[in-house]
Amino acid sequence: MVNLSFGIVALGANLPVSAQSLWATLGSTLGILHKHADISICSVSRFWKTPAFPAGSGPDYANAVALVSTKLSPTALLTELHRIEAGAGRDRTNGRWSARVLDLDLVAYDRVILPDAAHVESWIDLPLDQQKIKAPDQLILPHPRLQDRAFVLAPMAEIVPNWRHPMTSRTVAQMLADLPPDALAGIQPMPAADLPAFA
Repeated sequence: MVNLSFGIVALGANLPVSAQSLWATLGSTLGILHKHADISICSVSRFWKTPAFPAGSGPDYANAVALVSTKLSPTALLTELHRIEAGAGRDRTNGRWSARVLDLDLVAYDRVILPDAAHVESWIDLPLDQQKIKAPDQLILPHPRLQDRAFVLAPMAEIVPNWRHPMTSRTVAQMLADLPPDALAGIQPMPAADLPAFA
């Protein structure tokens, strides 16, 4: 019997792939993930339109979050996410927080903490000016910016509201409620009728 783990994957795009809309990019990416031999999508949030972060850094994003089951390790799953990004034309040489055709972040994997709690804590506490220029050279789980980002927490709250951060024990719903009042400014879900099927 194969042991399955569960990963939470955040999807984003703010540059079109050829003539394809951002929503179509996310839809086709979900299809690629679901058809992967070692990955299966369990649930997907609505698609959300969100302002680029930091403000003024590019066009609005299309965002979503998917819960996936997998027999891949966290590192192997991240490798597959990067492979899918590259296939869509993602250029990782443009710097931090640059506009991109596709962004796939492994936000969490079960309740795994990688590489260790002290390391994750150091990235969580990293000042904003350092976040702009520094990127981890290894997989950090859970994602150190998870609790700060409304464009991740809002769609997560639709599919895994009771998932608990393994270091703080805060649920997704609690982390979303903890954000400042203006954190959701400009973030809006797309009508379900406008969303493409991912299968």
